[in-house]
Amino acid sequence: MALLHEDRLFPAEEKTQAIARRLYAGIKNLPIVSPHGHTQAGWFARNEAFPDPVTFFVQPDHYVFRMLYSQGVTLEELEIGNHPVRNPRAVWHIFASHYHLFRGTPTRLWLDYAFETLFGLTERLSAATADTYFDTIEAKLATAEFRPRMLFERFGIEVLATTDSPVDGLEDHAVIRASGWKGRIVPTFRPDPVVDPEFAGFRVGIEALGKLTGEDTATWSGYLRALEARRRFFKTLGATATDHGHPTAQTADLDEAEAAWLFDAVLGGKAEAAQKELFRAQMLTEMARMSLEDGLVMQIHPGSVRNHNAQIFAKYGRDMGADIPQATDYVHALRPLLDRFGNEARLTLILFTLDETAFSRELAPLAGHYPCLKLGPPWWFFDSPEGMRRFRELVTETAGFYNTAGFNDDTRAFLSIPARHDVARRMDASFLARLVAEHRIEEDEAVELARELAVGLVKKAYKL
Repeated sequence: MALLHEDRLFPAEEKTQAIARRLYAGIKNLPIVSPHGHTQAGWFARNEAFPDPVTFFVQPDHYVFRMLYSQGVTLEELEIGNHPVRNPRAVWHIFASHYHLFRGTPTRLWLDYAFETLFGLTERLSAATADTYFDTIEAKLATAEFRPRMLFERFGIEVLATTDSPVDGLEDHAVIRASGWKGRIVPTFRPDPVVDPEFAGFRVGIEALGKLTGEDTATWSGYLRALEARRRFFKTLGATATDHGHPTAQTADLDEAEAAWLFDAVLGGKAEAAQKELFRAQMLTEMARMSLEDGLVMQIHPGSVRNHNAQIFAKYGRDMGADIPQATDYVHALRPLLDRFGNEARLTLILFTLDETAFSRELAPLAGHYPCLKLGPPWWFFDSPEGMRRFRELVTETAGFYNTAGFNDDTRAFLSIPARHDVARRMDASFLARLVAEHRIEEDEAVELARELAVGLVKKAYKL
């Protein structure tokens, strides 16, 4: 018995299901464009075998270990932070014996897709099948066909973007480009470590920025020149976008003297919480100005209270599955930036949210008016079949399809990339099939839209 049903995620009603099947057939084998994610360039630079199933499936995927942690499995038991894993089979047995926890979740869809399509495993993962799974996966990971570059090609990935600190030397990207391998891996400029005063090591990062660029980053003007220089460097290695993970979408447009005074305050450690937020707000507007000048697409990912679990953060650091969504304002928060740049068609600003209530109330009307704005796909907690359906229903009537930016997988788990894109393509085929069945669009229009949602819009939005 297969893990995957050929009609998964399609409408149950037969007429609409048949339309969805036809639409999906036309897009299922299109190349994957992955313009935003958190995979590691070093995997492809070194092209070494992944050491074991745990390192491949469990450790890089916070969707996996946060669910296990919520049910009382400790991160110590999962050996999070141990590289290499000391007892991968024992960790795998813990994962397998708790696999039922993922019923009904998108994680289950992604994992089953990888288990069946890559490893030929068709009996459900459980405590009873744990060793079969482990042995099968471990054996295949040792083969040349499962090296990162071969998997990249097998997945049909056209381009894959990583996410990188502005003080990262991007040596792995340079190695990839010098190797002669044809796979396209590009960096993304993520300046949070040097624009967020509450980011650990903020002042150290700004000092490093100065050393890398030869600019005096103790001054406002030198700091801005240094950021501009690093953006240019990222572009030499193929970058087409920046990304900003601010806690809010707040923007500001201070004059030069005010901004310089604020920079001195935050750099000197004298800024209060409101001033730190104002600095982040000003930096979003500065980044929009730079994007208008250098052409990099700008992404804003606000609304996450990051590292909510203080004990886990203290022991393991960032990105350990304890980030929680919060309500986010866009209409008022973005207005200073939009007053200055909102009518610039040469600027592309892609907006994401973890606050679904904002889609129909704020984001779709904003993107449906301002030439610079596009809406990113359902992100993080809403990268799911229901999240995708809600997104289309909430956004399409006001912003249409063409003010959206296609799909991106935003993942650290390399193996989940084709699965995530498959889910998105099936859900878009289902949504479009409903519009055809209800005689709201014709099927030839749905065929064209399906291709745009799968590949066309994302390549245009991200200049790929």
